[in-house]
Amino acid sequence: MHALITGGAGFIGSHIAERLLREGYKVKVLDNLSTGKRENLVPCPGAELVVGDVRDDKLVREVARGCDVIFHEAAVVSVPFSVEHPQETHDVNIQGTLNVLHAARAEKTKRVVFACSAAVYGEDPELPKKESMAPLPVSPYGVEKITGEYYLHAWSQLYGVETVSLRYFNVFGPRQDPKSAYSGVISIFVDRALSGKPITIFGDGEQSRDFVFIGNVVDANIRAATTPGVSGRAYNVGCGTRTTLNELLQVLARITNRPLPPSYAEGRVGDIRHSLADISRARTELGYDPKVGLEEGLLALVNSLR
Repeated sequence: MHALITGGAGFIGSHIAERLLREGYKVKVLDNLSTGKRENLVPCPGAELVVGDVRDDKLVREVARGCDVIFHEAAVVSVPFSVEHPQETHDVNIQGTLNVLHAARAEKTKRVVFACSAAVYGEDPELPKKESMAPLPVSPYGVEKITGEYYLHAWSQLYGVETVSLRYFNVFGPRQDPKSAYSGVISIFVDRALSGKPITIFGDGEQSRDFVFIGNVVDANIRAATTPGVSGRAYNVGCGTRTTLNELLQVLARITNRPLPPSYAEGRVGDIRHSLADISRARTELGYDPKVGLEEGLLALVNSLR
């Protein structure tokens, strides 16, 4: 089996590449290295890296040639950046996705697995988030992700390209750069805890998130690529549990065996108060079962950074 991973030198993409190589796939990575890093592919010595951009439609078609499956991870994932630069994120996140789908159709790729986001749910207060809920994105990034998902569904209906969309919740794990504008709260907290720097929580710390370890996310991707009869579907990828930021800090303090008193700052405008995934559809249809919980995943992340 041949696989293409767009954005494959990034945090999530490189972990997918590593797993695919272990399972005997031939792997090609397309990445412009704007946020991805060559060093992320050190554990993937068999992967072929093509430095390029998903906005280059001719290049995307070229690298898709001969591939059985495309994992489309390439994106600008910063919500604030999308607010400040909506045209640029549109070009990457919508046109780039369309280029991938054009290439899949032209090269007769069997399936495209798309990295979508819980951002499509916006500020709808209903919990847990179910795939049947109407999308209510409140940022250009969320709009771009649900647009990509709509394109995938249309491609599966019109052109015979099998597609699956995975709505990621708060992914964390090794290789997530805590100094990047795209990093999650866990990577920032762990970095500051290990370096002895103060930790700031914006708001009262009682906002909650569904944190999901990278190993679970990779498993969801493999299942989305290989499970028959799920084309055109969207699935939440989380753990189905939520943790407040105050609780997260308590767990981290226990793991690192050091006091981590937070300082609190004014909450950020647009921050969603609570997020929680209903993963019953993924469990039933993909056989997805997140095996690594928050504490075990945090321990793995801390050990990797130590």
